[in-house]
Amino acid sequence: MIKAKTPEEIETMRTSCRLAARTLDHIEPHIKPGVSTEEINRIAHEFIVSHGAYPSPLNYHGFPKSVCTSRNEVICHGIPSEHDVIEDGDLLNVDVTTYLNNFHGDTNRTFMVGNVSDEARKLVEVTHECLMRGIEVVRPGAYLGDVGHAIQTHAESHGYAVVRDYCGHGIGYEFHEEPQVLHYGRPGTRERLEEGMTFTIEPMINLGTDKSKVLADQWTVITADGKLSAQFEHTLVVTATGAEIMTLSD
Repeated sequence: MIKAKTPEEIETMRTSCRLAARTLDHIEPHIKPGVSTEEINRIAHEFIVSHGAYPSPLNYHGFPKSVCTSRNEVICHGIPSEHDVIEDGDLLNVDVTTYLNNFHGDTNRTFMVGNVSDEARKLVEVTHECLMRGIEVVRPGAYLGDVGHAIQTHAESHGYAVVRDYCGHGIGYEFHEEPQVLHYGRPGTRERLEEGMTFTIEPMINLGTDKSKVLADQWTVITADGKLSAQFEHTLVVTATGAEIMTLSD
């Protein structure tokens, strides 16, 4: 059941969302060649905890770390490891969710490390554009199908594929709430948006096929063809006139 948040709940939720965004800002200078994803996890964990919050992914359905780190062909849910070392030219997505004052805030960014290829850079830029295209259509009376359609058409116009096996989601008191937010679709379909709804939009865009596979750790999702993937995510609230991005650090 989709439940709109009250103005008081939204104001409280903003504190968690802002902390999630500030966590990404905090770790960005550390994302460089030679640094392990385990080190990124440690830095993020310490920052979140030092601000009185809890990293939502830690122990969520058994996930063993505080953030997800997804490098190159990893679409999502990559597990930080001391053996997973960042290299020049990598794409690294870091996905942060904080739990503060009884609310979750969820955001992620794909960082470009050092001398990134033109092909990789364009993928990252278009993926961010896909997120913003989806956000632009959010307003009371619009439909989630409108959001998915805006993302899908922009990605496919550049020859990229939209991952269909994973999606955005409602968020608030719970890490994952209704509705599911698909990043593809037809206009005028699925749930109708109302003021006070809070959810994530988090398109995963692939250079090759949209197909994916899960590794033996039962978490890490990679592209089926081994080609690059990128992702960006914000937590939003539907306002009277459009959408407010809550996962901004300022």
